[in-house]
Amino acid sequence: MTAHVHNARDSHSFPLQGKRIVVTRPREQSGELVERLRALGAIPIECPAIAITLPEDFGPLDRALAGLADYEWVVFTSANAVRVVAARILAAGRGLEELKARRIAAIGPATAAALQRIGCAVSFMPDTYVAEAIVEQIGDVRGKRILLPRADIARKALAEGLRAKGAIVDEVTAYRTVREPSVSSAPSARAALWSLLQEGSVHAITFTSSSTVRYTIESMAGDGADVEDADIEEAVRLLNRAAIVCIGPVTAATARQYGLEVAAVAEDYTVEGLVDALVRLFSSQQ
Repeated sequence: MTAHVHNARDSHSFPLQGKRIVVTRPREQSGELVERLRALGAIPIECPAIAITLPEDFGPLDRALAGLADYEWVVFTSANAVRVVAARILAAGRGLEELKARRIAAIGPATAAALQRIGCAVSFMPDTYVAEAIVEQIGDVRGKRILLPRADIARKALAEGLRAKGAIVDEVTAYRTVREPSVSSAPSARAALWSLLQEGSVHAITFTSSSTVRYTIESMAGDGADVEDADIEEAVRLLNRAAIVCIGPVTAATARQYGLEVAAVAEDYTVEGLVDALVRLFSSQQ
């Protein structure tokens, strides 16, 4: 968790002027949020809690992609999965025509945009960007084969919900979500965030997934097997000194399970929705 502070502009016309806001997204995905916060006058503090890595074994994914013609639907729940799937198809020396011929579902606009960048038309995107909405709104999938390439630690709600509707679902790991490797090698970064929280110098902490909640708390509590419940409780107490802002209800539910006091949840489960939630939160405090 490498803390990196960015300077903000000096104008009082910016709605987040001078607010120190922690960004826990993976380092390679934090740019959009950091730039948006900075543009609104905030001081983003990058503390990536997770990293996206490739599977240890591509076998199951490659076998599923070799049989793409057998699937009626391919359901993508992240831009990460889109990128990996496209890369594996191309690495095998095939074009993307078979993927483009499938009915494709995207959980939200960021995933849809990633699909459009590789030339895939999105057949379906739910009104709200959560797994439960896909299950509810995708229509009749009885007897249909569905490929679900996703993270290794993804929630089971989507696959289970589709199977309950009679679909034949193949879940395959496209990528892994792991604790940010630099966390254990850079305890000074964790100490820096701890110090800022003790001083009351952090105004908000943003969480964009359940895994960012979990690994932020764990990294704050310490490293290794000797972390005790009291360490977790102290980490949660400190984090609660800042406003906790979550990208959506699933992330918020995880935060509350750990004892975090959620101050705001994005109405639109996107980076822009998260920023809007921050602006509304701090505007209401003025």
